[in-house]
Amino acid sequence: MIHQLRIYEIFEYNKAAFHARFRDHAARIMRRYGFTIVSMWETTTATRTEFVYLLAWPDEETLRSAWAAFRADEEWAEVKRVTGAQHGDLVGEIEDRVLLPV
Repeated sequence: MIHQLRIYEIFEYNKAAFHARFRDHAARIMRRYGFTIVSMWETTTATRTEFVYLLAWPDEETLRSAWAAFRADEEWAEVKRVTGAQHGDLVGEIEDRVLLPV
């Protein structure tokens, strides 16, 4: 079992739209491809607001193939297009860390 930590810079002016898109669409579509969301958080630093979530995976190969399938999903592409047109950019910088047990 490995974990993946995802950190998204989000924006205060459209934070509610980001949360709605993740909750109503991204998480649902992710489950289609075997994503296991362990938990989600929000944090604020001196310079930005971040949405942070942790995923659990059986191995790195599964992680990579699931992300490839998710990114190629036509419904997800349409959701991103529509919400981007309505609300502007919902995500700035993205940090991605694969956490291996020691």
